[in-house]
Amino acid sequence: MGKYLEHIKMDAFGAFSNRLIGPFGPGMNVVFGRNEAGKTTFAQFVGGVLFGWEEARGQRNTYKPDNAERAGTLFFANEDGSEASQASRIRNADGLQGDASVADDIDRETYRTMFSLTSDELRQLRNTTDVTAKLLTAGSGTGTSPAHALSAVQRRLAACTSRAASAEESLVNLGSQLADAKEEMARAAEVAESLRRKDKEFHEMEPERESLSARLSKLNARIEELTACRARIEKLAAEREEITEEHARLVEEQTQAALARRRGRHAVSRELMDMTAAEDRELRDRIDVFSDRESKCSHSVELAKSNYAASKAAYEVRLEAPDTREMELRARHQRTAQVVLSIALPLMFVGSGVPLVVHGREISSLSFTALGLGLVAMAVFLAAGALVMLFRPSKEQEARKAELQSAQWVMLQDKKKYESCLAEQEALSGEIRAFLESRGLGEASSNLRRARTILDEAKDARGDMALLQQRSQALTARLTSLEEKIARNVDALASAYTQAHLPSENATLAALDAKIARKVSQRTNLMEAFESTNRAYGELKQELATARGEHTLDEVRMTYQQIRTRYNESLQTFARLLLARRMLEMAISSWESKSQPEVYAQASELMSLMTEGRWVRVYMTADGHLRVVGSVHTERDPVHLSLGTCQQLYLSLRIALLLAADNVGRAIPILADDILVNFDSRRRRGAARALAELAKTRQVIMFTCHEEVVSVLREVSDATNVIELAV
Repeated sequence: MGKYLEHIKMDAFGAFSNRLIGPFGPGMNVVFGRNEAGKTTFAQFVGGVLFGWEEARGQRNTYKPDNAERAGTLFFANEDGSEASQASRIRNADGLQGDASVADDIDRETYRTMFSLTSDELRQLRNTTDVTAKLLTAGSGTGTSPAHALSAVQRRLAACTSRAASAEESLVNLGSQLADAKEEMARAAEVAESLRRKDKEFHEMEPERESLSARLSKLNARIEELTACRARIEKLAAEREEITEEHARLVEEQTQAALARRRGRHAVSRELMDMTAAEDRELRDRIDVFSDRESKCSHSVELAKSNYAASKAAYEVRLEAPDTREMELRARHQRTAQVVLSIALPLMFVGSGVPLVVHGREISSLSFTALGLGLVAMAVFLAAGALVMLFRPSKEQEARKAELQSAQWVMLQDKKKYESCLAEQEALSGEIRAFLESRGLGEASSNLRRARTILDEAKDARGDMALLQQRSQALTARLTSLEEKIARNVDALASAYTQAHLPSENATLAALDAKIARKVSQRTNLMEAFESTNRAYGELKQELATARGEHTLDEVRMTYQQIRTRYNESLQTFARLLLARRMLEMAISSWESKSQPEVYAQASELMSLMTEGRWVRVYMTADGHLRVVGSVHTERDPVHLSLGTCQQLYLSLRIALLLAADNVGRAIPILADDILVNFDSRRRRGAARALAELAKTRQVIMFTCHEEVVSVLREVSDATNVIELAV
């Protein structure tokens, strides 16, 4: 058997998501589930993965989930244990992904005819008359029945020989059209000869008409030229008057601008008026620098003044503090107490130590002697310490004196700083004054703000002077332009009169108007002659146009060639159809002589097996009708059989065809959707045995919701693989 379907995985299909079905075996498989368990959905899913998802048509269920794409995978295994494969699909545009070879040799129609068995198809056989076409289609491994193709060829051949008006490819109709076109071409040739004679006459009138038209055009052009010259002369005269008035006005404006320039130069010093923009920016930058220095200097003076006042106040406060005398008195008392103690204590230690030393020597006692000497040494140490403390000033006095000196020093330093800042401020003021005087800003003295104001006034004055200068230059240029314009105006007037062919002594509008009137009178006479000629010309042209509106010789010839081309193409098509009919008849004959007997022999065995020998033979009559022979030699047409027997007949033919077409779709399983439901128990067992025979060579998957069907399949085949679906 080779490759077979092992698992089905529905990622998204209908109401199912991420659903895995399997494993399936290589032989007989039964998918059992209650109604609504998804058996039919699984069967539709397999065909959709292999041959594409169906699009929505009417009320047909396409099993497309809401807001999602259909997607799934078929997993295939090999009986010999070789590497497995898979085929998947998401969108039809992407095609079959993975192992696409599983469906290379069949299409969707072949799959439905051979590999998809449903109870609906079995019931429809009762109304099917073209059983041979179905079997031949499936046996050929194509989606089109050769019998149907032959029928289509026969219809096209009939259309080629038909006399019906609607038959566009009919050779009879095209031949008649070709003859009519030939006659029409002869009539068109006669009309063409007549048109040539009238066309000759028409062209002989053309030179006269063109001559009149040219003269009229020339005269119209001359009148238009004279009219244009008159309008130009009027315009130039008005323009000259305007130019003269404007020239006088500009002269006055130029005079006023010169007076304003002289007044502006006297309002500001010459040095500031002649200053450039770069010099102005440089001077303003220097003033900004001086302003920063002045601001810093003022700040320093204020700060030094504030510091000096604060240090002076602090010194005076320390100098005139009320507790100074009290502190001196307390220091004097402390010194007196220190003197008393520095004298009394050493004397006490000496008075005690000397007798001990003397007594120790007397009694030769080292302890008394040492104790006496220690007391004397202690007295000496205390006396020395007392003298040091006596002559050393107190820490409080020293601190007070140090604070007073520090405050006085800070005051003196702040005073010097203040005086230095004042001097620096005065020097800076003198420097500013000298700088401003050197730059023509002596009016501002040392006031930098006033200097800026003067600079702004000078800048405005320079701007006004520049504008006046520009205006003056513009006025001068305008005056020059107007003078040139006046000269051109005089030349243009002379040229206009010259163009009108009027001499200088006659150069007036009245003379020009008289000349225009003469030309208009000439044009009127010429137009009358032209209109007379043009009427005759138009009548002849209309006659020719009417004649040409009919079918011309070229058009008739083109129509004749088109019909002839269609006739030749129909001849070629007719020949190809004859060849196709011959080939199809040979193919059908070959199938009927070779494959068909084998199929009907196998179908007869299966029919006998399913009906327990009641019907033993299936064959096709010479005129193409299917017949069934019973065990007692009774023959019947399928339409006279019962529903169950008719379905068994069709099932036997399908199984026989699958057994005969062993090389077609080897990896695709046979999907049977509840095809045994209409059989009684005995015939169901017979159909199950037929399916078991098919399962020996092909993978069969039966979908059912009936437990008795599962039981009978297990009864006829121990190797039946049952997969139960939960709702």
